[in-house]
Amino acid sequence: MFALRSLAFKSVPFPGKSQLVNSGLHTSARWSGAKVAVVLSGCGVYDGTEIHEASAILVHLSRGGAEVQMYAPDVSQMHVIDHGKGVPVENESRNVLSESARIARGNVTDLAKLSVGDHDAIIFPGGFGAAKNLSTFAVDGPDCKINTDVERVLKDFHKAGKPIGLCCISPVLAAKLLPGVEVTVGHEEEKGGKWPYAGTAGAIKALGAKHIVKECHHEAHVDQKNKVVTSPAFMCETQVHLIFDGIGAMVNNVLKLSGK
Repeated sequence: MFALRSLAFKSVPFPGKSQLVNSGLHTSARWSGAKVAVVLSGCGVYDGTEIHEASAILVHLSRGGAEVQMYAPDVSQMHVIDHGKGVPVENESRNVLSESARIARGNVTDLAKLSVGDHDAIIFPGGFGAAKNLSTFAVDGPDCKINTDVERVLKDFHKAGKPIGLCCISPVLAAKLLPGVEVTVGHEEEKGGKWPYAGTAGAIKALGAKHIVKECHHEAHVDQKNKVVTSPAFMCETQVHLIFDGIGAMVNNVLKLSGK
């Protein structure tokens, strides 16, 4: 469906890229005092948060001088994937908040407690957890439902004019909730397997959002009107350092938009 290509089971990660600005990746520029919420969806690319994406976000936020608090919903995962075999594990369940604590080194808060007034910006890493645990996109495509607290916080940050960052598959959350928003998940054609999840762009258009074709490194697409910044990350098959740089562009633009 939508060339999501068996989102649950395929062993291929997903990268991509985005529009705009010079990322300023390894500069000494800092946005001192920016308070940023990072929303996780578990731990592990095929049933939770993509760990490399989360780590890249945290490194770039640290370099930018941001104060970070991680959150995750206190709900059960859609299912559990054996990441070595790429198949579901029968008769096993895991909690999204508990699994997210693995990435957060224990310092993670129930998403129900997140208040827009406590933060200057919010960022969502990718990983199939965004499409399985934060929403039902992996199963329902454009007809998906969004977790109640995810919907609340995204709409609250948007209404408050505070920047929202999303990478990899997570831009579908904004596409579902913010009519007409501009996002990128990379390319719209597979290009010989480089973009294995290219069909996601079609689903984004079906949601009423505008998809912007981007690469996965050095830049991010910025929807200035909505203050939504996106980067394809692992929607693309490429080298990890390019994913890291593309995420850095996304993070830096989120911090710039925060005005801190």
